[in-house]
Amino acid sequence: MSTKKQKAELLGAMDVLEKEKGIKKDVIVNALTDALANAYQKNYDDNNANVEVKIDEQTGDFKVFATKKVVDEVTNPIEQISLRDAMHVSHGYEIGDDFKEEVTPNDFGRIAAQTAKSVVLQQLREEERRIVYEKYNKLKDDLVDGEVAREDSRFIYINLTGGVEAAMNKHDQMPNEHYRTHDHVQVYVTRVLKDTKGPQVFVSRTAPDLLKRLFEKEVPEISQGIVEIKGIVREAGDRAKVAVFSRDSNVDAVGTCVGPRGARVQTIVNQLGGENIDIVKFEEEPEDFIRNALNPAEVKAVIFDENNGEIEENQPKVDGEESEPRVHRGCTVIVPDDQLSLAIGKRGQNVRLAAQLTGYKIDIKPLSEVDTDDLDEGSSLETDE
Repeated sequence: MSTKKQKAELLGAMDVLEKEKGIKKDVIVNALTDALANAYQKNYDDNNANVEVKIDEQTGDFKVFATKKVVDEVTNPIEQISLRDAMHVSHGYEIGDDFKEEVTPNDFGRIAAQTAKSVVLQQLREEERRIVYEKYNKLKDDLVDGEVAREDSRFIYINLTGGVEAAMNKHDQMPNEHYRTHDHVQVYVTRVLKDTKGPQVFVSRTAPDLLKRLFEKEVPEISQGIVEIKGIVREAGDRAKVAVFSRDSNVDAVGTCVGPRGARVQTIVNQLGGENIDIVKFEEEPEDFIRNALNPAEVKAVIFDENNGEIEENQPKVDGEESEPRVHRGCTVIVPDDQLSLAIGKRGQNVRLAAQLTGYKIDIKPLSEVDTDDLDEGSSLETDE
């Protein structure tokens, strides 16, 4: 049996876990009874009998019982007991009842004490992992501060506020940034996974929503719901386009996000290591939105393809079945000859980001290659006054 001191330590540990860590006593007791049953079978029971442990939550006393099924004729003595033998103990037994016989070893106290300590520590670790998991799972899709801790061939590891180590994959690292130990960084939590060793937190510096959260911090009108971010596309570390819309006709969405003398957007640019940010006004009318998205290039005309700008492409079969055709909306944008390179951008970046932002496949053509007589009636060609 356990000593009075061991019993007191066990009860004290359960009280601490319940009061300070929020782990219910019955959870600890259930874990402890299972562990003690396993310890008994490992150390005392070569026959793998069906045993269970009962613990008195008030005194800390425990007893081990072997359970057998009451039968008329015994075929397996380890799992069965005859009705006649059971009735020697109590006349209340019937066929099919469970017969419990105490088999607590006299020297089981030492093993029980070690097992109890191990279970309590395990419960404490699991509870701490649960708390950390829930904390950072709530921070999923949000910004957190951290400090670069170390690096290996796959990840850069960042110590987040609260003592959790997060991992940042290669594709989540900014190509224009160099991370050194003890550098302070602001990262975006993309995933929080449960693991036997504790919660695994993954963060990013390249996610478009990181930019969204930065704007929400710097522009009060966004958090107030006056200005809405309609879309963000990034080539992280180089350039981004942000589409914004104002719910208040008296508030200029673009100007609000840029801030006085560009202060708001410049703060964000600085936090992203100089990443260029184009803030464009969102428009419900596709032509107007496309014009804005190609900023800073001047647009003369936007010509939508036939079938209301929809182009169907044949898709490969999936599991032998024909898949739904993918629909791309397409348009041709006419720009002045001297604006062609600006509209396309370095390595096609400007038009590529504009296409991602608007959802249109955009083909850029210089004005000199377009016969204005061939323009559709619905297409308008802007002319210089």
